[in-house]
Amino acid sequence: MRERVGRLYVVREPSLSVFQRLPHGSGMCLELLQSDSQVDAVRKTREKIGLGLILSKEGRSVWAYNRSQFPLFVNSPTLEEPNCKSLVVWKVLPGYSVRLFDFDRLRALQRTREPGLSDGPYDPWSVRVSFAKGWGPCYSRQFVTSCPCWLEILLKEKR
Repeated sequence: MRERVGRLYVVREPSLSVFQRLPHGSGMCLELLQSDSQVDAVRKTREKIGLGLILSKEGRSVWAYNRSQFPLFVNSPTLEEPNCKSLVVWKVLPGYSVRLFDFDRLRALQRTREPGLSDGPYDPWSVRVSFAKGWGPCYSRQFVTSCPCWLEILLKEKR
């Protein structure tokens, strides 16, 4: 939810697995992140993560592959239409993938972005992924911080 759990996890490899329990290969094991949360919704959602997702940098894009048995919900500046005034959250069903981020599209969007469209801070290099629970205009949860278990992925382009 609103509580940050764990430290910043730096990745330099072209792909990363994010999963709930060991042993599911190398990557980020969410079970190892300690949380003092006694919220039942957080515990139940973490149980649903299972094999989680794979994040993979392929060419000039980052893909998310849903390996869980429940949907992922994702938000990215490069999944939105130019100058979109409402939040766009995509549902990624189990076994499916989505191009989560496109470096070239971000460059094009930055050139056409209208200043002042953002409601609050805006980081064009930030992507959000929620496990099993959606948020936004079509859901009871309006903000990702209302979701029981989510990731913020900060991308950086190699120079």
